[in-house]
Amino acid sequence: MHISARVDYAVRILLEIARAQSDSVKADTISAAQSIPPKILESTAAELRRAGLVTSRRGPDGGYRLARPAAEITVADVIRAVEGPLASVRGQRPEDVRYPGAAESLQHVWIALRVNIRAVLERVSIAQLAAGELPAFVGELTSDPGAWARRPGPAA
Repeated sequence: MHISARVDYAVRILLEIARAQSDSVKADTISAAQSIPPKILESTAAELRRAGLVTSRRGPDGGYRLARPAAEITVADVIRAVEGPLASVRGQRPEDVRYPGAAESLQHVWIALRVNIRAVLERVSIAQLAAGELPAFVGELTSDPGAWARRPGPAA
């Protein structure tokens, strides 16, 4: 799975806002804290606002706030807000893809992949990340040394 810069920035923006709890956070504060270029922060925050994850207010008392509690916003919500579905095949949802002949069962692999992506991303909230208190299953998954090992890619 490829995690785009937009997704990475969006999660980090929400983490800075969550850390402030009920106070609104100015764009320049988020930008400085997370080393996010201001223009990128502005466009990413606009996507988060359209998705109903943040609210914003202009002016001297303005800034960004979470639109709902951080415990109710998952990493999956953020990815869907800025990138769309968690898993797609050639731009289609896995359940809409059909293959003939020998490839017929491939759709099941794509569906299983989506299930596993959801199993992690829908169970990790912005509140947990901001507090540094990840669910136990994340620790279990990452405690396996194989989780950290790079797999050989194609020869260059």
